[in-house]
Amino acid sequence: MIGLNYELQEYARQGKAVRIAMIGAGQMGVDVVAETTMMQGVEVVATADIDLRRARDAYAIARVKVEAIEAATAAEADRAVAAGKRIYAKDYRILTDMRQVDVVLEATGVPEVSAAASIRTIRNRRHLAMMSVETDITVGPLLNHYARNKGVLYALAAGDEPAACKELYDFAESLGFTIVAAGKGKNNPLDKHAKPTDEKWAKEAARRNLNPNILIEFVDGSKTMIEMAAVSNATGLVPDIRGMHGPETNRDLLNKTFALKEHGGVLNRAGVVEYGVGHVAPGVFVVVTTDHPRLRAALILRDMGHGPYYTLFRPYHLCSIEVPLTCAMLVVRGVSNMYPLDRLVSEVFAVAKQDLKLGDWLDGIGGCMFYSSIDHYETARRENLLPIGLAKNARLIRPVALDTPINWADVEVQQPSTVLTLWRLQEQWMDGRIDAAQMIDELDKLELP
Repeated sequence: MIGLNYELQEYARQGKAVRIAMIGAGQMGVDVVAETTMMQGVEVVATADIDLRRARDAYAIARVKVEAIEAATAAEADRAVAAGKRIYAKDYRILTDMRQVDVVLEATGVPEVSAAASIRTIRNRRHLAMMSVETDITVGPLLNHYARNKGVLYALAAGDEPAACKELYDFAESLGFTIVAAGKGKNNPLDKHAKPTDEKWAKEAARRNLNPNILIEFVDGSKTMIEMAAVSNATGLVPDIRGMHGPETNRDLLNKTFALKEHGGVLNRAGVVEYGVGHVAPGVFVVVTTDHPRLRAALILRDMGHGPYYTLFRPYHLCSIEVPLTCAMLVVRGVSNMYPLDRLVSEVFAVAKQDLKLGDWLDGIGGCMFYSSIDHYETARRENLLPIGLAKNARLIRPVALDTPINWADVEVQQPSTVLTLWRLQEQWMDGRIDAAQMIDELDKLELP
């Protein structure tokens, strides 16, 4: 991000702005709109939400002083933006089809909607900034490859833990350090069986003015698994064990906790994704090592300790507030701050949160039916485990006991499903059953809702 402030100032001086169309106007989406009012050279010009009132009110809450009007078509929206107005809509397709935008920001958190909106955005050759990490860990490699084929960029949005963690990873890798672990702090004790219907959590969600499911996906660990899978899939780092260790620690002990077992830590190997419970959140970290004697001496002088492990720590992540920086980088610099490799490294799969019966329908992430866990992609594939990005509305065709991973053979998945279609194409591509050109051709022909 170094120097981006000057580039945006120059962009604004030339009378230009990075124009963002935002799909999803929830709590974090409104934050994005508000943040752009503080910046030079960046504007949210269009919002869409299934609740039209939220798409409209985002501008007022953010104190945007420009007139905002409802648009019924992309052409109508384009005319309004060209005239200096802001638009809001209920149909996300109006935003993906606009010409008067530079970046589409996907912020719904709903893989089915996100997948369709993403493909439509890329087809229309607009850069795509992704806040829906659930979609990235499911079909991110496919979306990134499709975007590159169409001459646009795909990026996971800055500010959330994955991108903040990736900044430290890139810094450490650029300097040639050996990366032992990259991770985040979990800001509450893990309760895998927490449910949004529990009186305790329902009251806490109301106190925080949160959707109970959003609170529960943090409490039951699902969000942590999802976020660290995104880091894994962008870097090649892997979970050391299923579900990661998640030990009690603090920011001063990270380099002792996330060390190899032979050196007193919890790790079986180096090069892993992890999380710590305790006084680590809201920070992210990378633990590194080096065998260069001169540099180890220099690190002592820089108050980094005597090694052999050293902590690089960022004590904050400003989710939603940093997002416009990603949009700016895509347009002004033509670079993505974070994107997945052309393969999945880790998989996040569903585990029964209660005894599931024949005929039960799985609810969403942060619900009552399942929590999430992480493992190597190859392991999850071999065990035929159900990815959480595809779990919602799947129906149980045989019982699954509490704390048992849910298998593809246990469910039938809702049809038709855009995200499932993309996932299957991605599987065929990663397996070598189709080549990239065939995958692109199928994506071009895919009928979208």
